[in-house]
Amino acid sequence: MSEVDPKARRKQIIVGLVMGLIVGVVVSALTAFWLWLPAGLALGLASGVIIKPPAE
Repeated sequence: MSEVDPKARRKQIIVGLVMGLIVGVVVSALTAFWLWLPAGLALGLASGVIIKPPAE
């Protein structure tokens, strides 16, 4: 297994957090239940950590 560039890993986590923030805000707005926001952030963080960054 090849090592992943730390910059690519950091970018992937940030992209995941932004996606999670968007999902959390949208679901919170649709359901009027603000606790979906941290759930969305957790989802984004988890997917950002799990997904392998694209190869350069």
